[in-house]
Amino acid sequence: MESILVLLLLIFVVAPNPCSAAPSPSPSVTNNSICPVTMDYVLKVPWNSSSCLNFQPLASQNQTRTTICCQDLLSLFGIALAQNLKENSLFQLPNLPTSISCLQDFQSKLNLLSLPNNLVSSCFDPLQFVITTNICARIQYKQDWLTRLGPTPTPLFNTACKHDLSDKDLCNSCVTEGLKVQQMLTAIDGNASHSQDCFFFTILYIAGVVNELGPESNGVLSCIFILLVNSQVDSRRSSNHAPLVLGLTTALVVFLVIMLGLFFWWVKRKHAQDLLAYLGLQEQGFSQRFRPNAGLIRFKFEDLVRATNNFSPQNIIGKGGFGLVYKGILPDGTMVAVKRLEDFDSQGDAVFYGEVKIVSNLKHRNLVPLRGCCVADEDDENPGYRRRYLVHDYMPNGSLQDHLFPTMNNENATESLTWPQRKNIILDVANALVYLHFGVKPAVYHRDIKATNILLDADLRARVGDFGLAKQNSGSRSNLNTRIAGTRGYLAPEYALYGQLTEKSDVYSFGVVVLEIMCGKKALELSSSGAPVFLITDWVWSLMKSGNLEEALDSSMLIDGNSSRNIMERYLLVGILSSHVTVTSRPTILDALKMLEGDIEVPSIPDRPLSNGHYMFYNGDCSEMSSEVSL
Repeated sequence: MESILVLLLLIFVVAPNPCSAAPSPSPSVTNNSICPVTMDYVLKVPWNSSSCLNFQPLASQNQTRTTICCQDLLSLFGIALAQNLKENSLFQLPNLPTSISCLQDFQSKLNLLSLPNNLVSSCFDPLQFVITTNICARIQYKQDWLTRLGPTPTPLFNTACKHDLSDKDLCNSCVTEGLKVQQMLTAIDGNASHSQDCFFFTILYIAGVVNELGPESNGVLSCIFILLVNSQVDSRRSSNHAPLVLGLTTALVVFLVIMLGLFFWWVKRKHAQDLLAYLGLQEQGFSQRFRPNAGLIRFKFEDLVRATNNFSPQNIIGKGGFGLVYKGILPDGTMVAVKRLEDFDSQGDAVFYGEVKIVSNLKHRNLVPLRGCCVADEDDENPGYRRRYLVHDYMPNGSLQDHLFPTMNNENATESLTWPQRKNIILDVANALVYLHFGVKPAVYHRDIKATNILLDADLRARVGDFGLAKQNSGSRSNLNTRIAGTRGYLAPEYALYGQLTEKSDVYSFGVVVLEIMCGKKALELSSSGAPVFLITDWVWSLMKSGNLEEALDSSMLIDGNSSRNIMERYLLVGILSSHVTVTSRPTILDALKMLEGDIEVPSIPDRPLSNGHYMFYNGDCSEMSSEVSL
């Protein structure tokens, strides 16, 4: 069993402490505003600060705190808390002034690294680090821990976590024992909601008390705090050793090249073992392996077979160009959606792991969470026949497509969506795209925003899913691709015709979805022969130009009268502007969101070239393009 407790540390400390009452300070910590520990380690430990270089706060503080930068800083600040436990026997800080002082010192050290001066104020609330009795087993001091658990909570805890955790086996053993201790603390506490607090305290105890190398050691940084450690010595601390650094770097590169070659040879010879197992992600049952900033479960193929009743046709809930999606039930009763990708040869692994890498680091309330993955060789007679699976949270209300355009066989079909529900869905999708385009670095372009990839949770709030086509921006303004990916009816013209991918490509698809929601009509309709008979962007455009835009509104939204008609028409205009044929005429998704919310006015919509629809049926290399609706 592998993994790390730090993800739950992140979940715990993102929210402020529920109780403001602070305990009496330890005798060694006076009740003043002086931070009890030094923050000099921020300049010394080899943590990778790249995620914070271009930090920009998001619309809300809760969203900001889920960014990779804030999560990295949270782990980095955890080192100070562990050091405080080591020196002063207190699991957190004694009072609010002390917490503020420590965070100010923390920011001052970040400033010396030329990082933005608003990191701490954007990522943290000082109250979240103030100790209180209303958390894990009422533990405040080290002595409280010893009283509850004794000097040896489990027979192997102290031994497993004592030595250098850079060793993978020792790290795994330590984490396993840590999980046991956390469960003991939760049982002692008796309040399941304090389970996350107990994870947090277990991390601090391992880093500050048990490990002989201390919280600043590379093993604790990477294994316990899950901080990305630089592979090279920081040049600020080694300017006098440039030749040595260059020699070591060259040797490291040569070594990595050799190992990479051996690795690919090994994969070819050992096809029955997938890459995740090679990376040390193999576990028992449904156990977890937490990676930096993401908690992923490595599912065994047999587990997914049981969860989906041997991939029963009755469990199919979606179908698209990338494969089938099945409803599954985990042993603990949790409902999941299992997406089976239809790539069979080993070359498809690169695409699969690229998707896992991207999606595992995306955390937003309007994105479908990725629970885990699986790679399996299902046919012993055909070694190259590989199946890949993604396991997502199950969305009980299906897709937006199910509700906008229900069918007789659709179990999620309901009454027509109300105007408030449609408004919320549009805003949810916009917020998800704002996060993808501006909330992560590098930005992520979804490339396949459409009604079937927008799922609805139990409250009919939207979650954007299916990142099978997602692509991270390389840093340039656009990405040129020889292969076009997406779905006809939603593709931006510059992307369909020329392979020019920018953030405005997603904005175009978003605009089409807005029109579908507001009009109650599909983006594209084809005749039985496959010829186009309706394109929503052209239809709405013609109504706008003739002064009859209100005719485009779905009549089922208007049952409450005309009180919201002006807002509805504004949403229509944002959809038209976002799906404009000319790239430069489209807003950014952030501006589109501001227009929807009424923070800025919708500008006059520029004219567009004639004959907009022909690109939709472009006959180039569209081997990845789906002509069907898909999940």
